[in-house]
Amino acid sequence: MQNDFSKSSSDKGFTLIEVIVTIIIVGILSAIVAPSWLNFVEVRRLNIAQDQIYRSVREAQSQAKKEKLPWRISIREKDQIVQWAVHPASLSLEKATWNDLNNNIRIDPEPETTGQNQDGLWQTQFDYRGNVNLLKQVTLSSKNNNKAKRCVVISTLLGAVRTAKERPTANNEGKYCY
Repeated sequence: MQNDFSKSSSDKGFTLIEVIVTIIIVGILSAIVAPSWLNFVEVRRLNIAQDQIYRSVREAQSQAKKEKLPWRISIREKDQIVQWAVHPASLSLEKATWNDLNNNIRIDPEPETTGQNQDGLWQTQFDYRGNVNLLKQVTLSSKNNNKAKRCVVISTLLGAVRTAKERPTANNEGKYCY
């Protein structure tokens, strides 16, 4: 009597055709899934950067109310990396503590982002009551995928802050992120 364990070695394993078919199927699935996965990762990075800027704007507003002094959030691009700092308005930019966003994030130019000065610096200042002097918007996009946008908008003079993302049509100001 012959048991199952004594089969010849030619009965064990996969055939060459089975291995090739499996590799082809895995390759096709990878080709389909990879672009979606990369887009998901880029959008996730944008969401994280948007959240960091949003929390920083709120922090500047909160510190202004708490300390009864003007506070700012400053955003700049230095060496192709977007940086932000929350600091008292009286503090020089050289002494501010700058934080980096992900190096794949960039600031969208006008009209998406408003409030840039001539030095490539975006600033919003809150007075001692947490109010702003000008309405501002910062729009972020990926260096690899310009279609996805995330923005932080200060929408009222009282300092109401909200977030938004890209839309298929522009508003009357030519902005897609509003």
